[in-house]
Amino acid sequence: MFDWGMSNFQHGTGYGRLTAGFRTRFFIPLLASGCLAMKLSPAVAGCQSVHVPTPPAANTTHPQAPFFIDLSGLAPDGGTPRRDPHVSRYPPARDLPDGTVPPLATNGNFVLGPTHTAAPEFAAARTAPHGRVVSFTMNSSQSVLFNSGIVRDDPDGCPNGAIYTARSAPGDPSDLRLTSSHSGPWMRQVDVYVPAQYKPGTKAPFLVFGDGGADGFYPGRDLFAALDALINSHRLPPIIAIGIGAGGQDAQGSERGLEYDTVSGTYAEWVEREVLPLAQRQAGVSLTHDPDGRATMGVSSSGGAAFGMAWFHPDLYRRVLAYSPTLTNQQWPHDPAMPGGAWQYHSPWAGNPAATGSQPGAALVPNAARKPVRFWFAAGDRDLFYPAPAMPDGMHDWVLASENMARVLAAKGYDYQFVLSRNAGHVDGPTIAQTLPEALLWLWQGYVPQRD
Repeated sequence: MFDWGMSNFQHGTGYGRLTAGFRTRFFIPLLASGCLAMKLSPAVAGCQSVHVPTPPAANTTHPQAPFFIDLSGLAPDGGTPRRDPHVSRYPPARDLPDGTVPPLATNGNFVLGPTHTAAPEFAAARTAPHGRVVSFTMNSSQSVLFNSGIVRDDPDGCPNGAIYTARSAPGDPSDLRLTSSHSGPWMRQVDVYVPAQYKPGTKAPFLVFGDGGADGFYPGRDLFAALDALINSHRLPPIIAIGIGAGGQDAQGSERGLEYDTVSGTYAEWVEREVLPLAQRQAGVSLTHDPDGRATMGVSSSGGAAFGMAWFHPDLYRRVLAYSPTLTNQQWPHDPAMPGGAWQYHSPWAGNPAATGSQPGAALVPNAARKPVRFWFAAGDRDLFYPAPAMPDGMHDWVLASENMARVLAAKGYDYQFVLSRNAGHVDGPTIAQTLPEALLWLWQGYVPQRD
């Protein structure tokens, strides 16, 4: 059905590398949806001439008024401000000894120390049996739910430049007025990791992660290495991992932004109908239908999408893992029924902070019955803070978004771990290298394979 080219290969000893393909790639700020750098870098050719207009005056003084931005606990540190993990507006958190990770047996909020050494599982992966990876491509002309895609016209040589020059609606900084997007095609790579211990014909548990593929932001090969080690040591069952490339570009007005930042069940439905059947066919595997044996994963906007997949479809997914999830207002086009975008998972739309229950703008998690979802997520103390000049809307603080999510999950009795990492930026590579094995082990606790 899809235009695809397949490769099938075994990974060698470089499979668990944690240098250029992992640490370096993620230690710098990413220009990803919900990952906009704080400023346009002068090093980016053509970006020097982009004019960034002065944003409307932000509300930093009246907490009860619309679009309030709380600056307490923020220390400027070069570019992105550094957060104090123990300010009063954050839920209480346990400081961990430097170099350690949260204990597996507990839920709650944790503060990681400033030193991030790669977990020992990555060294163990070098001698463990390596899984195979089958790769194929998909394109928009053969899709149903995402046909056609959208493309944003940016200034030449300046990724995301159109967002920096856009304006928000008069009186509503949560509504970005962007006019440079139009229909356009997409193509993406999908990688299917099959562990060496998988028995053909059995229905396997699996993990879907966004920002996968050859051009993805997520270090898929290192996830595969962690799975090699954990499966070989019998701490995880043979789990298949499916890395799905993003649809192109990033942030508002892009295909990636449309798929990941839209607050709905559409992305999960697209994966179910269009990606998983093809992944099974091309990799020669069978995937479980048991929602407890299905996990989602992502970084930044794909991390927000990972949570949305389980929130809107707990019948399909019940385990979620995310780094620097975009639980902020990145949804575009602006939706009057959900004006705060993913911010409304945990908090009311900042234009009406008193909204509750079924009122427009009310938060989703606090106003819904508890769902059977497990959530492990992390943010950096130097994570993103109001990267788009035209949107000082009270809903673009990535750390506050995660802290608010932790608070509402605790109030509802969810199983979750939230980690705030010191000395860490957005989608921080060293933090991922330190925590990913523990996160996977915590995520899959309690899983019992079912016949289906």
